[in-house]
Amino acid sequence: MDAFTTAWATATGWLFETLVQPAFYALGLMDWAEDAYDWLDFGLYGLLTIAVVYLVCRPLEAWRPVEAVADRRAVRTDMVYTFLTRLGLLPLIAFVLLASLQSRWEGWLTETGLLPPTLEELFPPLRASPLLAFLVYVVVLDFGEYWRHRAQHGFRWWWALHAIHHAQRQMTFWTDDRNHVLDDVLAALWFGGIALVIGVPPGQFPIILLVLRLAESLSHANVRLDYGRVGERLLVSPRFHRLHHGVLSAGVTGKNYAVLLPVWDWIFGTADWNRGAYPRTGAPGTEEAMATGGWLRQQWTGFRRMAQALAGRTDQS
Repeated sequence: MDAFTTAWATATGWLFETLVQPAFYALGLMDWAEDAYDWLDFGLYGLLTIAVVYLVCRPLEAWRPVEAVADRRAVRTDMVYTFLTRLGLLPLIAFVLLASLQSRWEGWLTETGLLPPTLEELFPPLRASPLLAFLVYVVVLDFGEYWRHRAQHGFRWWWALHAIHHAQRQMTFWTDDRNHVLDDVLAALWFGGIALVIGVPPGQFPIILLVLRLAESLSHANVRLDYGRVGERLLVSPRFHRLHHGVLSAGVTGKNYAVLLPVWDWIFGTADWNRGAYPRTGAPGTEEAMATGGWLRQQWTGFRRMAQALAGRTDQS
C-alpha cells in the first residue's frame, strides 16, 4: 500500500511540476496552484480507474456478450456519465467536504481527551496486519453499500433518482456510473462518511475504491458469465447483478443489492438465484427519456420525478 502511495505521489508531483505549474505561472494563476494539484491527483486517479475497468471488462464483453447492442447512442450516454463521474467536480467536492468534517470531528475528540473510534482503535490487532485491515475495511464498506442500495429502492423519492440507473435496456460496464447527480452526491457522502468513521487510512482509501469500482463495473458488463454454484455465493457476478437489473426487479421489488459480497443478500433474504439466467433489463413504467434521452434530459427527468415523489404525487412508477 505504501509503495503504491509513494509511486503515485511521485508521478503526480512530476506531472504537476513539469506541466501544470509552469502553465499556471505563465497565466498568473498561482493562487489556484494548490487546488490544481488536488484536481490533477483526482483526475489522474479517475483516468486510472477507467483504464483498469476498460482493460478488464471490454474483452469479456467481446468474448461472450449476453446480447448485441442495438442502440450505440444510449451506450455513449453512459460513457458521458462515466467520464463526468470519475473526472467530474462533484465527487471532489464531496471528498473535500468530508475531509473537513473529519478534521473537525477529530479535533473535537482530541480536545475532550478521546481518540477517534476507528476500527484499529477498537481492534488493535489490525494495526499489525495492513492486509487484514484492508480486507476488513472492504467488508465493512461493502456492507454499508448494500444498505445504501436498498435505501435507493425503498424510499420512493430516492428511487425516482435511482431509476435512471435501472432504465438502461442495453446494460454494459459503462452503465455502472449511470446515475443522477443528486444520487451520486448522496452515495459519495454515504461511502465517504463510513470510511471516515471507521478510520480508513488515506493510502488505502483509493485502492479500496478501485477494487469496489472494478467489481461494480464488472457486475454490469454485457457478458454471459457466472462463478458457479459456490462462487456465486462468494462474489457478485455479472449474472447475479443482471438479475437485479431485470424488469422484475425495479423499485421495492428489487433483489440482489450487494456490490461485492452476495452474503448480505443471503443473510437478509434479498438474494434471487432463480429469476431467469439473463433477463431483459430496464425499469418498466418510467419515461422513455430515462432510457434513451441524453444526459441533461435524464437529469431533468429524474429531478422532476423526485419532486413529484416528495410532493406525494402518484403519477409516476
